[in-house]
Amino acid sequence: MDINEIIKPENKVYSRPKLMTEATMHYCPGCSHGVVHKLIAEVVEELELEDKTVGIAPVGCAVFAYNYVDVDWIEAAHGRAPAIATAVKRLRPDLMVFTYQGDGDLAAIGTCETIHAANRGENIAIIFINNGIYGMTGGQMAPTTLEGMKTSTTPYGRRTDLNGFPLKISNILAELDGTCYVTRQAVHTPACVRKTKNAIKKAFQNSMKGLGTSVVEVVSTCASGWKMSPVNANKWMEENMFAKYPLGDLKNTAE
Repeated sequence: MDINEIIKPENKVYSRPKLMTEATMHYCPGCSHGVVHKLIAEVVEELELEDKTVGIAPVGCAVFAYNYVDVDWIEAAHGRAPAIATAVKRLRPDLMVFTYQGDGDLAAIGTCETIHAANRGENIAIIFINNGIYGMTGGQMAPTTLEGMKTSTTPYGRRTDLNGFPLKISNILAELDGTCYVTRQAVHTPACVRKTKNAIKKAFQNSMKGLGTSVVEVVSTCASGWKMSPVNANKWMEENMFAKYPLGDLKNTAE
């Protein structure tokens, strides 16, 4: 029997997002980036914003988003994505502008740009991948690294007396008057994937409505940086990351 007779259009329940390119994913097995890329592509298509979307990606694993999602992209210097997004959205308020940033980028070198863009209420969406480590550059401690967590720069575990406390940057952003929507989600289960997709869609809609800054934090794994298998990394995230970074909405004034 012809395969096309079996897979008829009316029986199709899922298809590859049209905006996902044919490039082979380079991310490590178990990495959350690929899932979030797919969600962004799906949301842009569903909102019919294919020709009105500009993504800003900085340095780190996040920068490779331009390889996989076929929208217009601008590569920013390390940490400066919110500043670039501010310029694009102010010049072209008709566009849907979002940043795609990791925790080292957003909450370390980019803390100033992130906080001030959010405090001004720039009409942008920020997608924030929090895996508690610098994934691309060797697994160093990030601002979000948990207390006691081992990294290449904290081989005996993060010490709060020496390294300070893990930074709950989304909680800080939720306190600013300029943010309209701040949420923390994950993509390790089908249910969480659906919630994250809804969060991204809401953030993108907020940008187009001019309601202020939206932040979608995605608590993620870095199996390579954590020195774990993908399965164990998900388990470790559930048992440790969620305790410090609980999932759910932190702020929602955009209803």
